[in-house]
Amino acid sequence: MTVDIPEVEFKKEPAIAPELLKERLDEADHLAKSNLQSAIEKLVITEKQCRQGADLSATSQILLKIVELCRNLQQWTTMSEQVSIMSKKHGQLKQAITKMIQACMEALDDIPDISKRIEVIEALRVITEGKIFVEIERARLTLLLSKIKEDQGDRDAATEIICSVQVETFGSMDRREKTEYILEQFRLVLSKEDYVQAGIVSRRISTRYFKDLEVQDLKLRYYEMMIQLDLVHDKFLDVARHYWAVYETPMIQENEDKWKGVLENIIYFVVLAPHDNEQSDLLYRISADKKLSLLPLHLELSKCFRTAELMRWPRIAEIYGPSLKSTPVFGSGGEHRWDGLRKRNIRVVAKYYTRIRVERLNQLLDLSEKETEEYLSSLVTTGSVYARIDRPQWIVDFQKPKDASTVLNEWSGNISSLLGLIDKIGLGITKEEMMYGLTSGKNK
Repeated sequence: MTVDIPEVEFKKEPAIAPELLKERLDEADHLAKSNLQSAIEKLVITEKQCRQGADLSATSQILLKIVELCRNLQQWTTMSEQVSIMSKKHGQLKQAITKMIQACMEALDDIPDISKRIEVIEALRVITEGKIFVEIERARLTLLLSKIKEDQGDRDAATEIICSVQVETFGSMDRREKTEYILEQFRLVLSKEDYVQAGIVSRRISTRYFKDLEVQDLKLRYYEMMIQLDLVHDKFLDVARHYWAVYETPMIQENEDKWKGVLENIIYFVVLAPHDNEQSDLLYRISADKKLSLLPLHLELSKCFRTAELMRWPRIAEIYGPSLKSTPVFGSGGEHRWDGLRKRNIRVVAKYYTRIRVERLNQLLDLSEKETEEYLSSLVTTGSVYARIDRPQWIVDFQKPKDASTVLNEWSGNISSLLGLIDKIGLGITKEEMMYGLTSGKNK
């Protein structure tokens, strides 16, 4: 036998009647005109009653009233002190503290004195430190303080302040706001020329988020800074990849002038990148783009590097030099990139030659002996080619020596291939003999 138990609805009674609370708030407004401290003391008595009764609505109204009174009278030091005191009260409600901090942040725009504004922000940052429920407010206060410091010309302090907050760990912050915050950290660190720290900050952003069409502006800002960072270390293949990501952005595709400029930069940096599988793959992907046909000069330049043929530098300089040197990539400040483009031919020589004299190599590359040796050494170091220089004879050997097991395996493979061919020839001879015997028997 079951008994239906009626549901009982429990209603929490407010710690103070709404009419009485309104009366005390109005009384505080009137008293604050002559004596702010007395008004705050009266409100504190009521706040204790509401806090101990866990009345969130009433407690929040009282805390907001204290902030409002201080804001109206521009008593910023008093406001900071009262917010600090109220947030430390035993059993203080977290939602009430959050509303109080937010009200103080809104009041910051009313502070004309920049030094006093910094003082209030610093006080609020101390109050919010270590409190997860106001982590977003602390991050916004930190960003605001960082911008003030930057406007004052203290970029080092601005960078140190903003990098002290690890917003990537904030679960309550909107993803767009979080990304914007990290981008601001990235920008300041990059402007400070701290490239190691900039690389660390850049990895806090997931590029998968940029697939969302609503964040195209953030995507372009991110890749713009990544290009600046990788250009410092001459990571040309990474720069080409960044430009390719920018090129695929719908916002860029809609503007012909923009996508043409980006596509040109992709070609420049992909041909500058050291040759490897990734560079070759990206070069062929770009060449397959139909829009490249609208840039005939760059299309021909990409073909020169896709074809494994020796390019004579005087001819290349004559055809492409004027156009390339007029760009920021190879123009003023980019002379070293133009110089690096001259040395792309060594890989082609290594493909077709096993041994070559240095004098002949200099002629083919149109380089001096010193330039040839320096660039050949750099390619060997990066693993792009294998080469050894016999200095007494002044011969470059591009053929990599084989160990005993490799030679033995090749010999075994060659013998197997030879025996297979002999068997095939023997079968062919036997077949011919049989056919000849049958033909001879018929003739008889």
